[in-house]
Amino acid sequence: MNFAVLSVFIPTFFFVSVTPGMCMTLALTLGMSIGYRRTLWMMVGELAGVAVVSIAAVLGIAAIMLNYPWLFVGFKFLGGTYLLYLGIQMWRSKGKLALSADAKEIETGNDWDLVVQGFVTAIANPKGWAFMISLLPPFVDQSAALTPQLIVLVSIILICEFICMTLYATGGKGLKRLLGKSENVKLLNRIAGSLMMGVGIWLYLT
Repeated sequence: MNFAVLSVFIPTFFFVSVTPGMCMTLALTLGMSIGYRRTLWMMVGELAGVAVVSIAAVLGIAAIMLNYPWLFVGFKFLGGTYLLYLGIQMWRSKGKLALSADAKEIETGNDWDLVVQGFVTAIANPKGWAFMISLLPPFVDQSAALTPQLIVLVSIILICEFICMTLYATGGKGLKRLLGKSENVKLLNRIAGSLMMGVGIWLYLT
């Protein structure tokens, strides 16, 4: 890939990545409730999901998904329901993601659940599929080998996503420190729970 193509692709995708969306809101919420270190597990799942969507968009597999919308409906229903459940639990200051007055950062819970949560959110986002389908193909040179181009493009996408999720998650952790006094823990749980439920509803409506 030549420099001219990359000089357009990198800022374009970074701008889209840093724009608030379901995955960034999820990173902010988890950074607020469980801290940056454990939010990394969600990021692993989200990056895996984004990689799958990106590769599928280039290989044309996405056309199959678009022709069978019930696959999206299934992913969206399961993912949205799970996020709504977690948000309600956090609102009530219950569950494994909620803060307690005597804990600065939650250390319990299954990290695998966070990985799955990130993966499902990325896969079940139809706007993500639509964006990848519209953005990636024009940057692929049909006269050159596909694999090296795909590796470069997906690597750039994942780096941009990771940087942006880090910004959101650390911002959430900073908000937790600001409001993390014992008298504000319930408020912090309700803010995080509301954001989590918002992401779940977002999945239902998109």
